Amino acid sequence: MLDITFAGAALAGLITFFTPCILPIVPFYLCYMAGISMTELRDDTGIAPGAQRRLIVSAVFFAFGVTTIFVLYGMGATAVGQAFADYLDALTWVAVAILVIFGLHFLGVVRIGLLYREARVESKMEPTSILGAYLMGLAFGFGWTPCAGPAITAMLFIATTMGEVWRGGLLMLVYGLGMTAPFVVAALFSGPFLRWTGRHRDKLKYAEKVMGGMMLLFAVLIATGSVNAIGQWMIETFPGWTSLS
Repeated sequence: MLDITFAGAALAGLITFFTPCILPIVPFYLCYMAGISMTELRDDTGIAPGAQRRLIVSAVFFAFGVTTIFVLYGMGATAVGQAFADYLDALTWVAVAILVIFGLHFLGVVRIGLLYREARVESKMEPTSILGAYLMGLAFGFGWTPCAGPAITAMLFIATTMGEVWRGGLLMLVYGLGMTAPFVVAALFSGPFLRWTGRHRDKLKYAEKVMGGMMLLFAVLIATGSVNAIGQWMIETFPGWTSLS
């Protein structure tokens, strides 16, 4: 059965990519992985074919690295939830509280300074190699930029209530794919991507607001036990979606 939670995780990952502390650094990551300058990346004539291939392959393996870490986190969080299965109701309410706090944080109602700290793991491997790009993705997954940290943490608290380890891993896989798929698209269409971000840079603040609203919505759905009911309604309304899970 398609679970609305997974659809929400994919959307949360997509929105995370467009937050103000991830989207602006994407061009620098692209330059670093392709081994080219910002001027070359912005060139209207496009980058050299060899650099373009390097960039796309590196972006794909960077995405694999990020999602690997997220899946491991998700499985670990669900395993913790299983270990404390007798306290599942309490864990559910903790997840609700965390979602509310982070939702208010993204909406700007409260600001939590701790969430702006960043744990950084550096990769010494040359990023233009496949292994280097993968390790760079692992480092990014460990690092949790300030904007991504609250969203990832909220997803992990949801994962503690998933019941089965594979479901927690799948939840974070979906979130990771939602966040990294636009990065691969940016590598494929670097010129148009840079021009688009340049035109819409002033709208990035709204991504945080949408993320905050989503977290509050999920808090309400989980607190009222409505997640499964909405998932069932979606199955009945869009029966073709059952093939997605």
